[in-house]
Amino acid sequence: MSFGRNPHVAKAEAEELKARSAKDPRACELAWREGARQWDRAAERETDDKRRQQYEERAAAARASADEARTVEPEPVANLIAKLKPTLPN
Repeated sequence: MSFGRNPHVAKAEAEELKARSAKDPRACELAWREGARQWDRAAERETDDKRRQQYEERAAAARASADEARTVEPEPVANLIAKLKPTLPN
């Protein structure tokens, strides 16, 4: 662990990256929520008011993204099967 750095910032950024690359809406939502939790933890440890405000804003944005991910409808199974049929051997 490095001295003088807030370890929760890196964890929050990693969760955001995981959320952006998730293919499953549920996994995306969970990653955004974990990122928001990490931003909250980073804000709690921060002594600089400006950075604390930034971290709190990023936590709120991550929660909003999680709510958006929840409303995404999963693709119907029939569409997924239709996409796979041309690649399946006969």
